[in-house]
Amino acid sequence: MKNKSLFTEAIMQWHKTENKRWMPWKGEKDPYKIWLSEVILQQTRVEQGLAYYEKFIRCYPGIEDLARAKDEAVFKLWEGLGYYNRCKNLLFTARKIVKEYKGIFPKDYDEILSLKGVGTYTAAAIASFAFNKPYAVVDGNVFRVLSRFFGIELAIDSREGKNIFAVLAQDVLDKQQAGLYNQAIMDFGATICKPVNAMCSHCPLNKHCIAFNKGLVAQLPIKEKTLTKKKRWFYYFLFEHAGRWLVVQRTRKDIWQNLFEFYLVETEDTILWNEASVLHFLQEQLQIKKAKVELISPLEKQQLTHQQIKGQLIKISLPTIPVTLKKFTWVEKEKASQYAFPKFIHQLMLK
Repeated sequence: MKNKSLFTEAIMQWHKTENKRWMPWKGEKDPYKIWLSEVILQQTRVEQGLAYYEKFIRCYPGIEDLARAKDEAVFKLWEGLGYYNRCKNLLFTARKIVKEYKGIFPKDYDEILSLKGVGTYTAAAIASFAFNKPYAVVDGNVFRVLSRFFGIELAIDSREGKNIFAVLAQDVLDKQQAGLYNQAIMDFGATICKPVNAMCSHCPLNKHCIAFNKGLVAQLPIKEKTLTKKKRWFYYFLFEHAGRWLVVQRTRKDIWQNLFEFYLVETEDTILWNEASVLHFLQEQLQIKKAKVELISPLEKQQLTHQQIKGQLIKISLPTIPVTLKKFTWVEKEKASQYAFPKFIHQLMLK
């Protein structure tokens, strides 16, 4: 893949000059504190985990303090975070490090990885942040940034996808500044290349980003496990230009396979769409500066056997077809009835 060095340089430059994201563990070199923050955040939102991290550091400032603590006291401090195996592993590993490593956190990646409750992501985070070792972290933010920039349409949760992304993440890692780079790309995904409201027009990588230039930001990254979700939000953008509509065929192994639909923005939660937010979305992600919002339908839902689909239809008239949408199929709206659409879209069209 091309542009690997350009990507790395741009991410590091952004981190140096523009990254303002603050968290108490950023720049931390103590492997104990890094490990603690990563365990807390494994299945917890940053906003919630922050308070727990600070409480743990106050009560147990060092790994020996945690190792000596009574189980009941630690569980009480953990109360509300859920997934209590994380807490059990925390205690087990703290005591193991004190007993077998004399309280000194191991520096070797494989040794870190062997610790109970530590996976490849956490091991890479500790190794790179604490010891600047050249191991790339691969979390949801990293998957998203790499998938979009390099235009990778492999599912990030498939075996092949995980392997491809792991190799790519290691390839673009700044080996000399591994800790800084890992923090940079995660922050970039959290603040610029966001899941839904990505700030594409402000992105220093947009000229070379395949997803941005092909109108695929909302479609990437791809996940196989979407199929297992019980609730999904589908927002359909019906683009119209000169009497023609943009249509897309659903080719993935998913509901409504081989049926046609409009430009889809699927999200993990509901979005409050209004004229201003629609126009902002169009400009940020699809480079559409002139458009008219003709309709934002009421929220509609359809109950399938194992899923509930909720969503809206957002009708947009365009004076011209932007570069980002030229690769899609445009059909005369009078002939659209010849295409097979899901029942859900017919429901939306009636609103």
